[in-house]
Amino acid sequence: MSPLSRISTSYAPRFAEFAFEPGFTAAVDQHVAELRDKLAAGGGLLQPQAPDPEILSDYALGFLDALTENGWREPVGHDYAVCRLTAICWLVRRHDLA
Repeated sequence: MSPLSRISTSYAPRFAEFAFEPGFTAAVDQHVAELRDKLAAGGGLLQPQAPDPEILSDYALGFLDALTENGWREPVGHDYAVCRLTAICWLVRRHDLA
């Protein structure tokens, strides 16, 4: 399974939390914007471009590897990693990349 598919499967259920966690929603939105900037997937405000799937996949794999090396475990709440992984998932789902 590709890193994008694995992240999408694992973090899509977090989207349900957007309905009652506005702070989480805002944090994920910020992460999406940062990822678009970082991965050079600009576009306009109304029509943002899809990130290159290969670049996003490489980024996601590196991020997952770093989390594993650091012994990260997914918390109940929303830390930086959960927000970042949910943002990756959002990009994957939004642009049908997996």
